Amino acid sequence: MRASRPTSLLVAAAVVAAALSGCSGAGSTGTNSTKDGAAYKVAPDTPAAKGPIPSFTWSLYAEPYSLDYTQAYDYPPNTVLANICEQLFRTTPEMKIVPALAVKSAQPDPLTWVYTLRSGVKFHSGGTMTADDVVASLKRHLDPRVGSAWDSTFRNVASISKTGPLEVTIKLTKPDVLLNEMLAASPGTIESASFLAGAGRDYGSPKGGVDCTGPYALDKWAQGESITLKKNPAYWDTSLTPKADSVKFVFIPDAAARTNAWLSGTVDGGYLIPSTAFPQLRATSQGKLHFGPNTAASDLAVMNLKGTLGDLKVRQALAMALDRKSIIKAAAGGVGIPAKAPAARGAWLTAPDRTAGYFDALPDPVYDLEGAKKLIQEAGATGKKVVMATSSLAPEISVVANAVQAVGKQIGLDVQLKPVSPDGYSALFTDPHARAGIDLVFTNGYTNSPDPLEYYQSFRTGDFANYGKYSNPEYDALYDQAAATADPAARADLTAKLQEITVRELPAIPIYEAPHSVFLGSRITGAPAGIAQLYFPWAATIGSAN
Repeated sequence: MRASRPTSLLVAAAVVAAALSGCSGAGSTGTNSTKDGAAYKVAPDTPAAKGPIPSFTWSLYAEPYSLDYTQAYDYPPNTVLANICEQLFRTTPEMKIVPALAVKSAQPDPLTWVYTLRSGVKFHSGGTMTADDVVASLKRHLDPRVGSAWDSTFRNVASISKTGPLEVTIKLTKPDVLLNEMLAASPGTIESASFLAGAGRDYGSPKGGVDCTGPYALDKWAQGESITLKKNPAYWDTSLTPKADSVKFVFIPDAAARTNAWLSGTVDGGYLIPSTAFPQLRATSQGKLHFGPNTAASDLAVMNLKGTLGDLKVRQALAMALDRKSIIKAAAGGVGIPAKAPAARGAWLTAPDRTAGYFDALPDPVYDLEGAKKLIQEAGATGKKVVMATSSLAPEISVVANAVQAVGKQIGLDVQLKPVSPDGYSALFTDPHARAGIDLVFTNGYTNSPDPLEYYQSFRTGDFANYGKYSNPEYDALYDQAAATADPAARADLTAKLQEITVRELPAIPIYEAPHSVFLGSRITGAPAGIAQLYFPWAATIGSAN
């Protein structure tokens, strides 16, 4: 889910998780063991590149539906845009927020954020970035004609204005700490104001293109086939000068075909590795499988609270009926850990010393078919229909969908599966029309920032990612209190209360957690391994392994 997206969105095909008792989470750094004793390491980086290379190829499981940053709410577009466009701040592979196009921010009062911009930054077309570009870029999120997927991030914004040649000021209607953090993700992307005006409705499409400041520029978009980037010779950050002259993204929706492309060496690498490919990719001499920190958890997103799933007892029954250990075994070779909450432990980076306590306070997932069947009977839901989306996008989607259908039959629900194309599955999270008639979707909910509050904003009344239109006045008031709390520890305490409400009311049903994954062919190395690749210019760090 974008999440924020958390949130955002699609299913992560990587499912390897720590099975050690007392582990801090599937996406935490360190060395872990699977149930069969095999060791694997979760680390933010892969071995550094030893030199430059002319080019490399990279796989995406779906073609980006757009390269318009206001619509970048999923893995494919963000994986590409991370290397083309930049934000006011940058999220590092260690999930730390550092200066980027803004050198600093200041908060003279709770309702004001002031940003000092970096001087001398050039767009790919040659123009120099000014405050006018920043204002134009941020204001697009406020324009209803644009339909930004990130409009909720700006819901408390009263104005965005130029207050100096290299200074921009944002005025708020009420305090909102999360807004400042989110400027290290898609909401903070900066584009040339003149390019935006010239491209109009074609902006971000194969016809319109983009004009940003990143280490790579868009070279060619062969619709339905590939996207090629070229090195930006005028890139401002010399510490991230690209090691490859060009990068070619190829779209391979089929998981088996994607795996074969890596094994044959026709594609050099890719993120979000299908769990079915783990044994082959661990054994091959063609490259290496790596795991990195993750802020994502795999959940069942409730898309319709007006239908059968509108009854809490039905949601509770479905949560109780899921044999998570069997699901993890079928989807990931038995090496996952059940999730206790919709947001993963790996998303709790604002107060890491308190995270264990927050999760210890939550109940462990219960597997009780008879209890689930009784709840369905009490709800008067026996025989009622639940429609769940399924797709060939990743093996995990069909595994979980089939499991939900099977347990539905056991407890008295009529779970019907609706096949959706890979591109259509992505649309479920951005287009309300696409999810019409669907009650349930398997999703990989992640945060784009190191703050779990970002995930839990998705259950606020009216939030873009609140797919089922969940509404709870107590929850909304608690969220507003957390968003106004500057102290990270105090904000995390409030976020933990939001977490407790979602576990109790289940607007999303937690299933399991997993680290992020990346495969690097034998000739390349240097890519970040974690989910920070959605905004960090990861392609710039890839170079020769020899």
